[in-house]
Amino acid sequence: MRQYNSLRDIRTDIAGGQVSCRQLVEHYLRNIKEKAELNAFLETFEEEALAQADAVDKKLADGTAGKLAGMVIGIKDVLAYEGHSLQASSQILNGFKSLYTASAVQRMLAEDAIIIGRQNCDEFAMGASNENSSFGNVLNADDPARVPGGSSGGSAVAVQADLCLASIGSDTGGSVRQPASFCGVIGLKPTYSRISRYGLIAYASSFDQIGLITKSVEDAALLLEVMAGQDGMDSTASQREVPAYSQLLQTDKKYKIGYIRDCFEREGLETEVKDAILGVKDMLRDAGHEVEAVDFPYLDFMVPTYYILTTAEASSNLGRYDGVKYGYRSDNVTDLTSLYKKTRAEGFGQEVQRRIMLGTFVLSADYYDAYYTKAQKVRRLIKEKTDELLQQYDFLILPTAPTTAFKIGENTANPLAMYLADIFTVQASLAGVPAISIPVGRDANGLSIGLQLMTRSFEEPQLLAFSNYILDKITVEA
Repeated sequence: MRQYNSLRDIRTDIAGGQVSCRQLVEHYLRNIKEKAELNAFLETFEEEALAQADAVDKKLADGTAGKLAGMVIGIKDVLAYEGHSLQASSQILNGFKSLYTASAVQRMLAEDAIIIGRQNCDEFAMGASNENSSFGNVLNADDPARVPGGSSGGSAVAVQADLCLASIGSDTGGSVRQPASFCGVIGLKPTYSRISRYGLIAYASSFDQIGLITKSVEDAALLLEVMAGQDGMDSTASQREVPAYSQLLQTDKKYKIGYIRDCFEREGLETEVKDAILGVKDMLRDAGHEVEAVDFPYLDFMVPTYYILTTAEASSNLGRYDGVKYGYRSDNVTDLTSLYKKTRAEGFGQEVQRRIMLGTFVLSADYYDAYYTKAQKVRRLIKEKTDELLQQYDFLILPTAPTTAFKIGENTANPLAMYLADIFTVQASLAGVPAISIPVGRDANGLSIGLQLMTRSFEEPQLLAFSNYILDKITVEA
């Protein structure tokens, strides 16, 4: 079976009798087994997915199928799916099965998407390399000696390696966009509140956002169209009307674009990454768009601000995992205090423990104002400056990551170096604006380079259309 890059191609072949949903699911299940060494999936829902495929095939024949009929999707192991295991790739939730389905997942199922399995990730979505899972590293399909990025590394590799057509991940500070960049696929983080977070395991609630990983912008637009919108189960979900994103992907407008000068002058930005992004900038200028350098004076403050705030929220959110109510419970306990201590020490991995401790520290009475309160003030400055720039420019462009995929183990001994992998993605998360990573080239080692675009809140139609335009231009020029 040929490798499909969009639902449109699949639906064309289904209509022509060349493939069925059952055959698609069998194809992806076979690929998952043959490429098991990539460790992208923790579990496949084989019998259930095949039954779903048969039901969707019948609907397609009857003309009653939903928008996502024919789309085989994997979900990151932080999204609730009733009756299925949910662990956040952590031993602390060993044996836990979800009692309900996340709103975003339920909306996909209602439109006849087929869920094929749950995907590996950094434990509790904490990481930039997918080396923090309690189920082992995910490997980059382009070079198994390298990381796929994180925390949605399994989700990105699954799309990269043709294990499913699309994946649903989560993006707290770049966890969809950075692995998309490392794996040569498309990663979209919508505006904060655009997709309901009901059923998404919480890491840092004021940052967490469900995101999409696809091979085509059109598929990302269609998934967003299905999943976005108000939700009575999530009071933070926006009540704004949801546009028909998939019908708004064409644009002939000339845009005003700012590229953040500070990013391109930063030490640590690989030359090939820099040249690729600047090459796209020059291509856009040659095509008649207005492109200008802009200054963003808070670049050095973004990573510290992000990690102070997210670890603070994590220390609060992860307090519920105590061995009493559900999940893992240590056997070696003598009283209630030892139950808490031993369960959390044995159930949580090193990176999660590190972030809980950092968060507890910055929230402590002696340091609350010095760190947490100050970080909230800096977040406001970053948001205000980002919004100010986006009032002047339609888009801001910058690299998704300072490097291409680095080698497994290269940064594990240096948490600070690992945290700095997020330096270009956390701005959109701190400001709450939508951002997308699209593949725009490869380095000398054949590793993917991602371009990041940001725009104003709730301007996803513009963001998706312009991303589609850039990818079309790159394809034509190639």
